[in-house]
Amino acid sequence: MPDSIPEDDKTPDLQTEIAELKQELHRLNTHRFVRIHNSAWRLVQFQFIRGLAFGLGSVIGATFLVYLLVYSLSNIDFIPIVGEWAKEIADMIKAK
Repeated sequence: MPDSIPEDDKTPDLQTEIAELKQELHRLNTHRFVRIHNSAWRLVQFQFIRGLAFGLGSVIGATFLVYLLVYSLSNIDFIPIVGEWAKEIADMIKAK
């Protein structure tokens, strides 16, 4: 099945598309994410900082969750074993 568009009409569109693709490829290659991954030193540095942030966030989050758990358990007086145990933990935390 022959194309209904003559070859002369296709050429400017193809050239325009190629120019746009070159422009987009240049934009992607200069993106910060790609620049970081092009250098081993930058990648190691980025991953190290990312790991530090993840570790710090995990510690802070776990501390907050344990605090809420101990605090809520220490307020439960009707369960003898859990309530006393949680009060002892809360007293030890307050003492330090």
